[in-house]
Amino acid sequence: MSLTYCAAAPGHPHHGPYHDGEYGFPSSDDRVLFERLVLEINQAGLSWLTILKKRDAFRAAFDGFDIDRVAAYGEAERARLLADAGIIRNRLKVDAVIENARRIVALRETHCSFDGWLRAHHPLTKAEWVKLFGRTFRFTGGEIVGEFLMSLGYLPGAHQSDCPVQATVLAQSPPWKAAVDAGYRGYAPME
Repeated sequence: MSLTYCAAAPGHPHHGPYHDGEYGFPSSDDRVLFERLVLEINQAGLSWLTILKKRDAFRAAFDGFDIDRVAAYGEAERARLLADAGIIRNRLKVDAVIENARRIVALRETHCSFDGWLRAHHPLTKAEWVKLFGRTFRFTGGEIVGEFLMSLGYLPGAHQSDCPVQATVLAQSPPWKAAVDAGYRGYAPME
């Protein structure tokens, strides 16, 4: 897109609802967090529009993003996913989703939830987050981690300051805003 996301997304049948009601909004629901991680991993090398169009298929293929069910997947489920034309049939991405579900299950032992793990490490700079995700999860490079965290309010920048949605996001006190309000100055300069 040549326009900014805030300028191009409103009114679009797929981008519009995501931009207006999800992008940048905080969530503590582990299913939402896992879904967003799955979608970001699968977006690598593709357009976000492709992923949004396939979102329902991803939800069905990965049992509603039930972390425990995905973590228990074996070879039969892996083969089913690799044969599912409704999702991205990339072996590395499918394997990463299954392994990352297992790692989230393991994180519960020390942090009670994926949300608890994120909050325990917040705030960090994007570079620090990327290193942490690289040590903790599979298939999570800089773009994936940055978009995942921005999409859930852990990093600033999801919306332009003049975007009408920005006020709604800020009213929910996303983690990045709470950190800035508490004096954190580790984010790159914002507009």
